Amino acid sequence: MATIYHNLSEYDFSSVPDASGMRFGIVVAEWNSNITWALLDGCINTLKKHGAKDENLCIQTVPGSFELTYGAAQMIKNKEVDAVIALGCVIRGDTPHFDYICAGVTQGLSLLNATTDTPVIYGLITTENMEQAQDRSGGKLGNKGDECAVVAIKMIDYTCKLKK
Repeated sequence: MATIYHNLSEYDFSSVPDASGMRFGIVVAEWNSNITWALLDGCINTLKKHGAKDENLCIQTVPGSFELTYGAAQMIKNKEVDAVIALGCVIRGDTPHFDYICAGVTQGLSLLNATTDTPVIYGLITTENMEQAQDRSGGKLGNKGDECAVVAIKMIDYTCKLKK
């Protein structure tokens, strides 16, 4: 469903499992930092709202959104995390660079999901302009970081249920 019809920060609080024993890796792109830091704030606040502890949050930055795949892969390989949340923002410009970056990140994060046992949450905002990015990072359409936190908690819970 299009974001315009759904606030990214609205969800049924009672449908989210307790996150107090869960460990989260968060990889954040530095490029478009006014957006990505807002996504990170939303993500952390929502994780903590559901019981996540500071000591169970591993937060690292990478230079840009294209590097999110490598950052997530290294987080999985080198840290004991139950899920990785990749947060970034790509805003369309005048060249096809936007298309290459968005496709590369999408394919890379999808590959990690298909080939590792750790859920990787797609928190890449891809917009036509800065206003749309702001609307999705704490503006009138909510915060994609909130949504990614909820998805991470639910995917960890899903993975734990499969192992029982």
